[in-house]
Amino acid sequence: MPAVLRLAEIKAALAGVDLLPLIEAGFAAYSRGEVVVPPVGELVFDDPPGDVHIKYGYIRRDDHYVVKIASGFLDNPKRGLPSGDGLMLVFSQRTGLLEAVLLDEGYLTNVRTAAAGAVVARYLAPREVTAVGILGAGVQGRMQLEWLRRARRFDRAVVWGVDEAELAAYRRDMAGPGLEIATTLKAEEVAAAANLIVTCTPATAPLLRAEWIRPGTHITAMGSDTAAKQELDPAILARADRIVVDSLAQSELRGEVYRAVAAGAIGRDHLIELGRVVADPALGRASDAETTVADLTGVAVQDIQIAKAVLAALSAPARA
Repeated sequence: MPAVLRLAEIKAALAGVDLLPLIEAGFAAYSRGEVVVPPVGELVFDDPPGDVHIKYGYIRRDDHYVVKIASGFLDNPKRGLPSGDGLMLVFSQRTGLLEAVLLDEGYLTNVRTAAAGAVVARYLAPREVTAVGILGAGVQGRMQLEWLRRARRFDRAVVWGVDEAELAAYRRDMAGPGLEIATTLKAEEVAAAANLIVTCTPATAPLLRAEWIRPGTHITAMGSDTAAKQELDPAILARADRIVVDSLAQSELRGEVYRAVAAGAIGRDHLIELGRVVADPALGRASDAETTVADLTGVAVQDIQIAKAVLAALSAPARA
């Protein structure tokens, strides 16, 4: 029978695991062509609004393949329910048998997404971060801030949201020794204060305008994981000195690059895949004057790596 792991067990298993090297290695393997990742399965709902993503794949000559289902339904909090849910199924590559069911309630997707933001910051963020800007005050907005501290030093963050109560909770929960939190209802104020910005919202129209972005800023766009979503003015990408994507293939169908290409703002000639930057950091930020953008739509290799990390952590005592 497959192991069935619930959220508390999953969190405990990952408590002492350094995920950043694992996520980096996954991106590098993906860009070397060592990972089989079919197109994203997707269900989009209008009433109530929501979407479901099915991401799956395997690393060649590895032990497992993984199927992940993750959902986001924006009206759930009005019903007293979390907006996101999900699970991961881990199968043997050798037999095809189901070995583990990870009932993570979307937690693993949130963590691997935040870890990807930290990976990007390592290679593309300015050396001196004046302030971090976060667009989105929900779960991912909180996790991004936590994980960015593993990649860069900073003592101030400016966070944009649309709900005063949510922003107040963000300030209360996230501020602490060595970290000042300011919040705003105006996205322009984030751009004015921060030179490392992460967007993690379900927006379907640009939140950041090109004229607001100062030279030397890095932006990681996380929220545009369907063709209908968009957080950045395409002119931001047109003015960027460097554009990195987690998946060249997925950027043809979803994300900020997809929207910017469709708008005629950019071509695809100079896009760089994140795994190549991990393998060769010279492909990352070249100077503090560069304006850089990373467009992350979420790749199944991240799910594979974090699912494997859970199983490895749980089996470590037995191996010892």
